[in-house]
This record gives sequence, structure tokens and C-alpha cells, in this order.
Amino acid sequence: MLNVVALTGRLVEDPELKTTGNGVSVCSIRLAVDRDYAPQGQERKADFINVVAWRGTAVFISKYFRKGQMIAVNGSIQTRQYEDRKGNKRTAVEVVAAGVSFCGSKSEQPGEKGNPKTYPAQTDPPLGGAQTPPQAYQRQEYEQQSFTNAEPDDFSAVDFDDELPF
Repeated sequence: MLNVVALTGRLVEDPELKTTGNGVSVCSIRLAVDRDYAPQGQERKADFINVVAWRGTAVFISKYFRKGQMIAVNGSIQTRQYEDRKGNKRTAVEVVAAGVSFCGSKSEQPGEKGNPKTYPAQTDPPLGGAQTPPQAYQRQEYEQQSFTNAEPDDFSAVDFDDELPF
């Protein structure tokens, strides 16, 4: 079975970082995602999709994204049942983000001139695992991990004459 979602859209509002009673960071966002097709003479419609991010991904979103910015999200669809205030049973459908990236024009991106346009997706620790401190998600760490800072001498040649191990 496969449950994979990849979305690119604009944030409808500023992200708000919250913390559960157990100290786990969570951030809910809503994306406006344009549809590919528009009937002739009509405007293209958009779908509004709820996205939930946990732990490090939640901290990353709340720190680097604002209303109106483009964001790329990869994750999976999750449904949950709940009761509304009137006692009616409801079903919520949302995307649980596994990773996010910047997208859109450079002028939309926060930070200084010359920063990379995309950052690696956050990987969350397993449930019950140690929490990564928010300072670990600072832009400087991503720049240190990036290959854009590499020198030609940092790479070595691969000899294709040998038999491959797989």
C-alpha cells in the first residue's frame, strides 16, 4: 500500500507553533493549492488543504515561513474522527508533513542575499525519542551541510573498471 502526498502551494495564514502537554512541538498550516485545469474563459480554482507538522518540522515551518509564501510539502494523508460541539461525529482529513522545502522566487525567501533556495527536509525522531533543540534548525547548520559550499577537492573519482558490489 502507498500513502504519499507531494504538494506545492501558498500559506493561507502565518504558521503558529504549539506544544502538546508532553512537550512535543506541533504546527498546523493551511495551503492554497491551484488546480491544474481551468475551463476556457474561467479562472483556475484552488483547493485548501490542512497540513500538520510535528517536532523539528513544526519548528522549521514556524521559524522560516509566513503567510503568502510558497512551500513544498511531502508527507501522507491521515484521517481522524472527532465530535463537534453539537455532538455530531465528524471526520478530519489532513496531510501529515514528513518534510518541507522553500519554493518560489528568491525575493520571497527570508534571509540574506545568496542563501540557498531550498533546505533539507526535517527528519523527526521516533516517538518517545529525544527532542532536538530549536537552535539545531538554524540556517547556519543547513549551510554547513550543503554541497553548495564544497570544493572540487572534496570529491574523489570513482573507478568504474572494478565490479560493483551489488
